[in-house]
Amino acid sequence: MIRFSVNGALQQVDDGRGADTLLDFLHDDLGLTGSKLCCGIGVCRACTVSVAKGENPTQVPVIACSTPLSTLDDCRITTVEGLAPPGQVTDIQQAFLSEFAFQCGYCTPGFVMAASILLDRLARDPVPADRLEHEIAGAIGPHICRCTGYVRYHAALSRVAAQVNAGAS
Repeated sequence: MIRFSVNGALQQVDDGRGADTLLDFLHDDLGLTGSKLCCGIGVCRACTVSVAKGENPTQVPVIACSTPLSTLDDCRITTVEGLAPPGQVTDIQQAFLSEFAFQCGYCTPGFVMAASILLDRLARDPVPADRLEHEIAGAIGPHICRCTGYVRYHAALSRVAAQVNAGAS
């Protein structure tokens, strides 16, 4: 039996489903369709979710379209749906809205998750101010946006990250 949680709810799947992808499980079993299937090979990162292993609080971005369930035993998974209660948004989600960061919005969940993971890390372990832009580029730089919203995503994350990083110092 493979055991993990998704947005705080315990999930158990038979070992025979170990090769199923996390994205298929989220979509088909849980009805969580916020994480998007785009390229299907982990390049675009629209399917990014947050994963923390065991008791370790450190979140890492995981590409759900190519991650087998067998690798997730004892993990805590957070999807874009699990970041805020229904009808509410996080600071980064509000910043993306305020900056009009997206056009079609298909890649937005991946950007939101990557940004949220970075903000969590900065809150726990701030970086020197001169390294912040490098950290932002590392977090969202690999994400692909077909509508070319990169500048606005970067501006929104820069604003929120500077506040979180300074507040944690």
